[in-house]
Amino acid sequence: MTGSVRPSKGERGVALPTPVIALSVVAVVAAVIVFWATGGSDDGDEKIAQAGASPSASASVKPKPAKTEAKKPAKAEPSPVDRAKVSVEVYNQSNIAGLAGDVAAKATTVGWNVVGEDNWMGSVPENTVYFPQGMKREGQQLADDLGIKRTHLSVEGSMKGDRLTVVLTGAL
Repeated sequence: MTGSVRPSKGERGVALPTPVIALSVVAVVAAVIVFWATGGSDDGDEKIAQAGASPSASASVKPKPAKTEAKKPAKAEPSPVDRAKVSVEVYNQSNIAGLAGDVAAKATTVGWNVVGEDNWMGSVPENTVYFPQGMKREGQQLADDLGIKRTHLSVEGSMKGDRLTVVLTGAL
């Protein structure tokens, strides 16, 4: 017997058919792709544990219910602020001559109803849009339009309760 080698009794093995090996490789590749696609989420850990458990063990383990995302009702977007219906007063607390007039013109250009401008005597810390109760959204819109960062609730007695008040401490 030349050229053939017979394994000894302790070295015997089983030769797997090619289709079994091919299916094994495909299964491993598929598992890697699924793991990669799902980002290795923790939801699959319990399923993997159950798959390897005996029938009696899997009967005691309750699977997690599938996660379903309830659709939240879409929030209705608030209607845009009707700038023409909102009265605005602009005051200058700075030493810049004509600042209130310039800012009032800018506010008018974007549609605000500017009803007055004057000088302000006080100690406002920075450019501020003051709004009366119930007009916070309008006050924020005016501040956004003018590039003013600070908004604040109107000061009763010093400001009118039916309009927005802009107090300027410096150039915009």
